[in-house]
Formats: sequence, structure tokens, C-alpha cells
Amino acid sequence: MIKEVTTMQILIVAQYASAISGILALLILLIKPVREKLTGAKDLRDGLRCQLRSDMLHTYYKHLDTKTIRQFEMENFILEYKAYKALKGNSFIDIVEKEVKQWEVKS
Repeated sequence: MIKEVTTMQILIVAQYASAISGILALLILLIKPVREKLTGAKDLRDGLRCQLRSDMLHTYYKHLDTKTIRQFEMENFILEYKAYKALKGNSFIDIVEKEVKQWEVKS
């Protein structure tokens, strides 16, 4: 025997689904900051970003006088720049990157 589903039952199910979705969304928002705090991921990310910036600036100042750069150093610089930006690095390094890209590349 099949029971008929009433409008009231559908509304109750919809309310429960809505409440569960809200709770899950809240948990998702809270999990990342808590996980980063417990694991120290933020500190690691900050340290990596600082190291990348330092290495790019070292390369920049090393070749600033001649405005020439070896091919492998340019490739490394570009990879470091992409990683730096992926880690939400600031725009200061954008100015350096634009200048380095204009330099002559030696193989």
C-alpha cells in the first residue's frame, strides 16, 4: 500500500535539508582556518613566500647592472614568480618581474 505524501511533509523535509546545508557550509568555512592554525600551514606558506621573494630579488640585483640573464635563471625566475603569486604574494614583485622579462636572455 502506497501512502500519499502531503505538502506539509515535503515542507518539513525541505526545512531539514536547508538546515543541514547551512550547518555543512558553516563547517566548511571553519575547517580551513582551524586546520591551518593546528598544522602551522600559514606560517609555512609565509616562509615559502618570503624565500621565493628573496631568491627572485637576489637574481634581480645580481643581473641589474648588465640587464642580461641566463636562460635557466630566467626559467627559474618565472617558476618562482608563478609560485609566489599562487601563494598570494604582493604586487611589489610584479614590477621586478616586468623588468626582468625585458632583459636579454643568454643561453
